Amino acid sequence: MSTPARRGRRPGSPDTRAGILAEARALFSVQGYAGTSVRAIAAAASVDAALVHHYFGTKDELFLAALELPVDPRRLLAPLIEQGPDGVAERFLATFLAAWDDPELRPSLLAVARGVMDPAGSKLLSEGFLPVVIQPIGVALGLDRSEHRMTLVASQVAGIILLRYVLAVEPLASMPADLVVATYAPTLQRYFTDPLP
Repeated sequence: MSTPARRGRRPGSPDTRAGILAEARALFSVQGYAGTSVRAIAAAASVDAALVHHYFGTKDELFLAALELPVDPRRLLAPLIEQGPDGVAERFLATFLAAWDDPELRPSLLAVARGVMDPAGSKLLSEGFLPVVIQPIGVALGLDRSEHRMTLVASQVAGIILLRYVLAVEPLASMPADLVVATYAPTLQRYFTDPLP
């Protein structure tokens, strides 16, 4: 006697995690971070929301996994936050450049950068990466108007990424990292701590 086919959502399997990530990537790209719920991702992947939490924990973790970053930026940036706002721009840029200048990390980072700079993926940056990774830095540092300040910081960093790594514009592309830090840190530090207009 044959067993009747099971109905409902599929159980976890090795392909389930990949399916959840694919659906999360698609929904985050179209609807942004705020407009995408774990429940909607689960429904699109035909799994229970509890299974999404089982694989990824929080929505933030799922978002970062969907970006396929080679390193968790929050882990890289945590030590510089612990030292407070004084001199944070130099530490921030040095950490950022060390990751981007690492030949093992750069190909994956370039793929992510090209994806978020594409109009179809722009919500990944504005409605995902900014609120999940960048804006919490300002909150953790106790900055006033932290969302505004961290958006200004992100604008400068996005420009560096675009010109130095994606487009490889000289002389920025081949400038030594310590010179990039010395050049840009004063501007970034103003965004972090100086009075805003």
